Amino acid sequence: MALTGKKQKFAQAKAKGMSNKDAAVAAGYSAASAAAAGSRLAKDPDVLAALDRKAKVKAVKKSPSPRAAGPAKSEPPEAQSKFDLSVALSHDDPKKFLMAFMNDLEMDPKERKDAAKALMPFMHQKMGEGGKKDAQKDAAKKAGGGRFASAAPPKLVASGGKSV
Repeated sequence: MALTGKKQKFAQAKAKGMSNKDAAVAAGYSAASAAAAGSRLAKDPDVLAALDRKAKVKAVKKSPSPRAAGPAKSEPPEAQSKFDLSVALSHDDPKKFLMAFMNDLEMDPKERKDAAKALMPFMHQKMGEGGKKDAQKDAAKKAGGGRFASAAPPKLVASGGKSV
């Protein structure tokens, strides 16, 4: 299965350090069944994978590169983990935006895959409607031109300009 909205909210709450029950309530489950839902979601493979991804991203962010030693440290960790609309709007080219979205490790893999699908036409041209035979015909037309091309057929005109 995929990481649904409630599962994603549960994973975000668990990453903040909440208990299973509190994270389930924060995700939108009823308080009466939150303990059972939290226990079930804590064992879910999709949620575990999302928590693992978040842990890896935090580990990468904690080891700053020399270039990233600027304003990224002053932001709270919660602001770093969310999609920033101002950064998205700073891209003037859709290709750059999709590339940045696709390479963002914090995003859901399904959304990253959709961004990669949308990026495909920018990277690889789609073949036309024709197939191999049409390509061979086009190549034959190109090869048949030039100095030794066949002459155009003669115009058949009757005397006086009347066509036959």
